[in-house]
Amino acid sequence: MKGLLKNNCFATLDNAKAITGLMVLLCVSGIVMKNQSLIISFTLICMVGFSLISLVGSLKERGFKWDKYKLSMPVKRAEIVRSYFLSLLIWLAFGMLLAGIGIGLSLVFRGFLFDKHTDVFNLYVGGIGVSLFMGAIFFPLYCSPGGEERGEALLVISLLLGFGIMVAISSFINVRIPTPMTARGTIAVGFMILSAAVCAFVFSYVLTIRIYRRRDC
Repeated sequence: MKGLLKNNCFATLDNAKAITGLMVLLCVSGIVMKNQSLIISFTLICMVGFSLISLVGSLKERGFKWDKYKLSMPVKRAEIVRSYFLSLLIWLAFGMLLAGIGIGLSLVFRGFLFDKHTDVFNLYVGGIGVSLFMGAIFFPLYCSPGGEERGEALLVISLLLGFGIMVAISSFINVRIPTPMTARGTIAVGFMILSAAVCAFVFSYVLTIRIYRRRDC
């Protein structure tokens, strides 16, 4: 398992360095310009962007035929799938940490740049939700027979659907609860959304293992 995780890490390292530099630039620009939109963009891209590069890393395996080689290694197919899902969670956690550092620096140097105290929580709910839904859609499709050949298309579809699901959930909540919610209500709804995203991610993990075990090669 450690070897699989290291391989996934090396496959995403170059992209991680590039997006880290971009995020630092975006965060510094937002702080210097005292721009709320830049800080919001920085926070969301940190979480979704780093989650996305974990999926991009899996596409690199196709070019080196590593995805075929792994099936001949003395590792269980469930461990291969687990390494995919854990890699996404690790990069998501890194993105959350980087986003928290950026928000903390903006708070120190520019004060609170958001309209409400729950805005930061909502940004985290959005970033985590999109990332988990995106992974939940991508992995079972990618691990299906022939999924590697459609990797780029599946990546775009998963990203769009991840955002689409979050937008649909937000729209549904706004229709059902049109009046402004209290901070406690906002937090409660946020945890409900996160619970749904986690459930989808776990279900996808189980489904992907079943699909991958049935693959011939």
